[in-house]
Amino acid sequence: MANPLFKEFKPVSSKQWKQQIQFEIQGSDYNETLVWHSAEDIKVKPFYHSDESEKRYNTSKATGGFSICQNIFVYDLAKSIERANQTLLRGAESIRFTIEDPETDVTKLLADLPLEKIIVYFQLSFLSIDFVKKIEVLAKSKKATIFCNIDPVGHLARDGNWYSTSEKDNFDTLNSLFTETETISLLAIDASLYQNAGANMVQQIAYALAHANEYFNKIPNISHPIVFEIAVGTNYFFEIAKLRALRSLFNIIATEYGHNFDCHLLVTPTKRNKTIYDYNVNLLRTTTECMSAILGGADAIANLPYDALYHKDNEFGDRIARNQLLILKHESYFDKVNNAADGSYYIESLTKQLAEKALLLFKEIEANGGFLKQLQDGIIKRKIQESADKEQALFDSGKEILLGTNKYPNKADRMGHDLELFPFVKVKPRKTLISPIIEKRLAEKPEQERLSTES
Repeated sequence: MANPLFKEFKPVSSKQWKQQIQFEIQGSDYNETLVWHSAEDIKVKPFYHSDESEKRYNTSKATGGFSICQNIFVYDLAKSIERANQTLLRGAESIRFTIEDPETDVTKLLADLPLEKIIVYFQLSFLSIDFVKKIEVLAKSKKATIFCNIDPVGHLARDGNWYSTSEKDNFDTLNSLFTETETISLLAIDASLYQNAGANMVQQIAYALAHANEYFNKIPNISHPIVFEIAVGTNYFFEIAKLRALRSLFNIIATEYGHNFDCHLLVTPTKRNKTIYDYNVNLLRTTTECMSAILGGADAIANLPYDALYHKDNEFGDRIARNQLLILKHESYFDKVNNAADGSYYIESLTKQLAEKALLLFKEIEANGGFLKQLQDGIIKRKIQESADKEQALFDSGKEILLGTNKYPNKADRMGHDLELFPFVKVKPRKTLISPIIEKRLAEKPEQERLSTES
């Protein structure tokens, strides 16, 4: 029998709620007092109501089926193989191999992995037809799902140089690979760089789309999903909306080129808000960031270990990071509900606003020569730096808070003895075609000052 309780109450319209709120704030301006604006100029209202809601924003992706991804840097081949197999036994469902040496025996690396059951990503710091063709042979013979995250434009943005001598060489090689492979996915968009360098969310979405549009224009026969490597921060609902808006806009743009494949979101927590002091707070940050990634529709999530800034890869840090995702997936049941964010008037509103602003910026980039031209002219870096400077000023003034760093720091905390890695921006003077976009954390300056005074 239906519960008649709520039939006793008359529905309250949004207009009536606003009138009551206006009475409670005693004549203060509603918009000035209760509506706040984010760094992206997104309007956030104090409440959302069904009579003001818009049609659901279509993300066309069920959010339950994400895979737990393990990052592995391949240096010692035997150790990397052992580590890959161990992490799969302990809950990982996909692996991202980072390879810098084109002489790495990729056939041996993959030989003993259960390729029919897992997804493999390759992060290559070089562009080699022979290397990729070896991966293609393996993928075809074992019916494996493999993504070679090749991104010449992203390499230029991050490194300042192309993989090889010129833009033409890079795209000629990439087009050759598309004609010689049919099983593996080749393209990736490294959009994590923009977030970690300080871009706001509208910029992150627009730059990722304009970045992808360069490939749509220069590579006519793309047939596999494009991987978007995305970083997410702790603005919980905004990050959910960011991923939803990105996927929706990508589908619109891809359709214009006659493509019917979806994008593939490989998501990682941001480094920008991570700290070396009070490092256990990083666990809280990465947990909420992974939750945003899941609810936003990530296909795979590679968590960031709490000690990744200052420790070399280690089993304990990896295990904790992996267990965070295992808890979310198997104990918190985040994999059981598809599109859990659907129907949230707040998230739908954020998604719509982010998508509209990002689409405007995307069109502006395309009208002014495209992403690659603006990247080479230094415009993209300058715009990101402007956003990063605004966020840095908020952090420096205490308006943006990182607990344990600029709020409630533990003065007795000592880290100088524990640094295995240099956790700050490294400056390497060298000749580059363009000035690269540099990732930088918010807490670097106060951390350096504290380290210098440690006794």
